[in-house]
Amino acid sequence: MAVKSRIERKRPKEARSKTDLGKLKLVFVALVFALIWVVLWGRAAYVQVYLGPKLSDAAGKQNLATEFELGERGRIYASNNALLATSVESKSVYASPVEIQNPAQTAQTLAQILGAPKKNLEKELASSKGFVWVKRQIEDREAQELLKANLPGIHLTSEFRRMYPNRHLAGQVLGFVDVDGKGLEGIEGLFDERMAGGRAKFVVQRDASGRRLYLDAQGKEMNIRGQDVRLTIDTVVQDAAEQALADAVNKYNGRSGMAVVVRVETGEILALAHYPYFNSNSPQDSKAAARRNRAALDIFEPGSTMKPFVFAAALEQKVIDPNKVFDCENGKWTLRGKTIRDTHPYRWLSANRVLRYSSNIGSAKIGLALGAQPYYTALRKLGFGERPGLGLPSESPGMLRQPKEWTEFDLASISFGQGIGVTGLQMAKAYLCLANKGVMKPLRLVADPPLEGLPDPERVFSTKTAETVLSMMREVVEEDGTGKVARIPGIAMAGKTGTAQKVGGAAGKGYGDGIVASFVGLVPADKPEFLFMVSVDEPTPVTYGGIVAAPAVRDMAIKTLSYYGRLPEGKGAPDANATEHSMTARATHAPTAEGGGASVPNLVGLSVRRALEVLGKRGIVPSLKGGGMEITNQKPAPGEPWPDGDAARGEGFVLWLGHGEKEKKQ
Repeated sequence: MAVKSRIERKRPKEARSKTDLGKLKLVFVALVFALIWVVLWGRAAYVQVYLGPKLSDAAGKQNLATEFELGERGRIYASNNALLATSVESKSVYASPVEIQNPAQTAQTLAQILGAPKKNLEKELASSKGFVWVKRQIEDREAQELLKANLPGIHLTSEFRRMYPNRHLAGQVLGFVDVDGKGLEGIEGLFDERMAGGRAKFVVQRDASGRRLYLDAQGKEMNIRGQDVRLTIDTVVQDAAEQALADAVNKYNGRSGMAVVVRVETGEILALAHYPYFNSNSPQDSKAAARRNRAALDIFEPGSTMKPFVFAAALEQKVIDPNKVFDCENGKWTLRGKTIRDTHPYRWLSANRVLRYSSNIGSAKIGLALGAQPYYTALRKLGFGERPGLGLPSESPGMLRQPKEWTEFDLASISFGQGIGVTGLQMAKAYLCLANKGVMKPLRLVADPPLEGLPDPERVFSTKTAETVLSMMREVVEEDGTGKVARIPGIAMAGKTGTAQKVGGAAGKGYGDGIVASFVGLVPADKPEFLFMVSVDEPTPVTYGGIVAAPAVRDMAIKTLSYYGRLPEGKGAPDANATEHSMTARATHAPTAEGGGASVPNLVGLSVRRALEVLGKRGIVPSLKGGGMEITNQKPAPGEPWPDGDAARGEGFVLWLGHGEKEKKQ
């Protein structure tokens, strides 16, 4: 019984041992799982708390990016709402060299597409830089080819490229911009801060394919476009001035030329032309001399175009009257050992004839009678010796010495426009004073924004003095004066010729053989509405302003007056109420649309005004040749197709003027 009892007690102990071992196993497994959970939670905490910001930044860099957008540069408009300068979106290529695996192969492909030197490209692509410009402002075709090539590390971005739709029209006035869109010269430089586009910053999110998923509106809602600028220039008048100037320079083999057209009442510059032309679209293809705004920068001795001002000052001081007679010494006069000559030998001339025939000797004697100080005072009031005040970069003040530095011969020579340095804009401003009956008004080139600080109108000469000088200038054109070539039938013009020697003789002293030929015209003579000025540098073999520059002023005046409806109908011209349809019907082919035919109409026999109106509706500004006020011949011939683009300007469409039978009988 005792043994049995021990056996029975032993069995429960073994069972307890097995139970304890199972518990240990369960505890061990629980500890293992607990440890694993601790490690996992620790790792999660480490990732979330410690590595979280870094990982978040890394993720953001993969699908979030901060981008910058440059606003469009402001536009430049003409007074007739024509677009002179605008900006168009274009693509530029840049590279991230760190993303490029095969620089040589990538450079080869880029060279083929962009036409860039492979050697230079490979050197840039093999660098350790993070960003490299490959080519700025590429063509659309090049951009499409790059997208197809899908080169790793090569990216496209959008930029704005400056474009001038009218090519060379007013190029020197507008100036140009660099590849970054910064204005460098002309109006572009003057109003660079106003027209420059702003910069906006915003965030984009993209998927793995690069598609934009989210756009932060901040920045995109900002107005980052630059402000516009509006000029007083009228593109029709500007085109007419550039054509007339180019014809004069080319016909007489001049080095260069400039022309100005001003609306007298307001002082607005309707045209500021230069030749040779300058195309703002490609400044790199031009020389610095072609980019110069000569009317604002170049100083020249004006010659006889200066004479009306000494006459006005002398009349104002009552030194002379139109009928006072001067001995012009038969064309040769020695003063203080130096000789003053006239083109033609004259003896006794009244003051009005001194101006009509442009006598240097007579003008010199009037200047001597006036005196240095009164003459200097008048010149200063007219704006000589100071900047014209248009705000253009680097406007020149010209050269006007103090009267105490003048010798007697200096006073005499300045009286006929030698020994004084002026600019084209200074001359236009001074003549504007005469045209406004003695009241000095500022010239204006910019309509919006208006320039601040412009001086108020100031009277320089009395109305009587100005009217007397205008009457004397009218004789220059309407009588047998030096400017008779500028005559326009039915229009009274006041004008003055100028033929000035240029400084530059031997060893840089004295005067050389170079001549500046000029002509200034005011239309109509009694109450001028428009001021025209043309100057040609070193024409040959003819050098007289009355022959070289006067026809150009006449051409400009005819087109401008016709454009503004101020040109009278020629004698015997068709009915003023005749429609273009009826005139076009004279052509070989009948018109196919209202306002014009399918081909060029027959303009022969029409007045200049009606012919210019017909062509103006087609946007054509023809070149005028010859005299008279009636069309005697034309190119293209009637029935030929209408010219397009540049062919519609200048020599592309020519009208020859003459006197019709009825006009001859008048």
